[in-house]
Amino acid sequence: MGDFVAYNPSYWALFVEFWQLNDPNAVWVLIGSALLGLSASVIGGFAFLRKRSLMGDALAHAALPGVMTAFILFHANTPILMFLGAVSSSFLGLFLMDWLPKNTKIKPDAAMAITLSFFFALGLMELSYIQGLEVAGKSGLDKILFGQAAAMLPHDIYLLSIVAIIVLIMVALFFQKFRLIAFNRSYAKSIGLNIPFYEVLLALLIVMSVVIGLQIVGVVLMAAVLLTPVAAARFWNQNLPGMLMTAGGIGAISGVLSANVSYMAPAMPTGPWMVVMLFILFVISFLFAPRKGLLSNLAQQRQLRRHVCDENVLRTFYILNERHPVNDKKEHSAIDLGLAFGEEAILAVRGIAIGKLKQTLQRLEQKGLLSRTHDTDGWRLTEMGMFAAMTLTRRHRLWESYLTEQLDMDVNKVHHYAEQIEHLLTDEETLQIEQALAQQGALRDPHGRKIPDSRNHPIQDEVAK
Repeated sequence: MGDFVAYNPSYWALFVEFWQLNDPNAVWVLIGSALLGLSASVIGGFAFLRKRSLMGDALAHAALPGVMTAFILFHANTPILMFLGAVSSSFLGLFLMDWLPKNTKIKPDAAMAITLSFFFALGLMELSYIQGLEVAGKSGLDKILFGQAAAMLPHDIYLLSIVAIIVLIMVALFFQKFRLIAFNRSYAKSIGLNIPFYEVLLALLIVMSVVIGLQIVGVVLMAAVLLTPVAAARFWNQNLPGMLMTAGGIGAISGVLSANVSYMAPAMPTGPWMVVMLFILFVISFLFAPRKGLLSNLAQQRQLRRHVCDENVLRTFYILNERHPVNDKKEHSAIDLGLAFGEEAILAVRGIAIGKLKQTLQRLEQKGLLSRTHDTDGWRLTEMGMFAAMTLTRRHRLWESYLTEQLDMDVNKVHHYAEQIEHLLTDEETLQIEQALAQQGALRDPHGRKIPDSRNHPIQDEVAK
C-alpha cells in the first residue's frame, strides 16, 4: 500500500491527508481492513475457545491450492471465482483434519500439521506451474502468500463486505448455539441441539472469514487476525459477549491503524502491519488491562502482601499481650490488650525484616489500628486494632482446630496452613467452621490455647460500618 503516495511529505501531513479520505484506494483498504479485523476476530473467538486455535492457520494454507486450481481451470482471477475456489479447498482441508483423528491413530495436532503442510506445498506447486503458463491475469497470484491490500478494487471490497456482514449476522443469530457447543457440548446434545449442523455452520463461517482475509493479510499471517484479538480481549472481559465485542473492536482498530501506517510509510504493506498492530494491542492489554493485566496483577499482589503483613503483625500483638506476665494467668475476657511493645519484642515472635516492620507499623498507625507510645517508644493496639487482632487470632485457632479434629491432621503441621488461610476466611466461613466443631463457649486450639471470642466485641459494629 506504500505506493499510494509518490512523494514523501511529513508524516503528520500524510496522516491528515489519509483521514481526509480523498484517495479511493486508501478508503477501500481502510474499509476492507476494518471489516476483516472485525469479522475475523469475532468468529475466531469460537475457534480459540474450542481450543482449536491453529485451525485458522491450517485453513488459510489449505485455501492456497483452491485459488490456484480455480485459476488453472478458468484462466481468470475474478474475486468470486477465487473465493469459491478457496472455500472449496479450505473445506476439503477441514474435512481431512476432522477425518484423520477419527479414523486413524493420528492425533488432532498431527492431522492439522499434515493438512497444513500438504495443502501449502500443493498450492506452491500449482503456483510454480502457473508462472510458466502464457496466460493473462497470472500476475499477482503470488501476493496471496503475504497479502497485497493496495491491489484491492471496489468489487473486492463488495465481496469482502458482504461476507463479513454475513458472518457477523450469523454469529448474532446463532450465538447461543455456538456458545453451547463451545462450552457445554454434552448439555447441547442432551437438549436435542443439532450439533453436526452448527459445527459445519461454524466451520463455514471460519472458512469464509479466512478466505476474505487472504488478499489483505495473506496465507501466512491470517491466523494472527483470527486469534490475537480474542487473546487480547480476554484480559478485558470474562463473559463471552463482552469478550467477542472487545475482540471485534481490537481487530477493527488494528485494521484502521495498519491502513493508516501503510499509507504514511512507503513500501509498508497493510497485512503485516495489521499483525504488528494486533501484537501491540495484545501487549497493551497484557500489561494495562485493569483486572487481568500484568501491572494490575502486580499491584494486587503487592496489596495482598501488605494486607497479609499487616494482619500478621496485628496477630503478633495479640500473642505478645497473651504471653505478657500481666495476662499470662488471666482469662481471655479479662486480658489487657492495651500493652505497648517495641520492635525488638515483635521481631522475637514474628520473623520479618526490620525495614518492612517499620513500614507496617506506620501503615497500621495510619489506619488507626496501632498507636505509638512516645514514653516507652513502643506501639499498642487501638480499640479497633484490638478487635482486628482478636478476630484474626480467632480465625487462626479455629482453623487449626478444624484441621486437627475434622481432617485429622498432625498438630505440628496445622500452624503453617492456618497462617495461610486466616487472611482469606470470611465471617460466614468462620461461623461455619465453629458450627462444624460443634463446640460452645470458650474453645481451645490443638495447642491448648484459648480461642478468643471477638463476635461480641464493642467495636465490632463500628468496624462493620
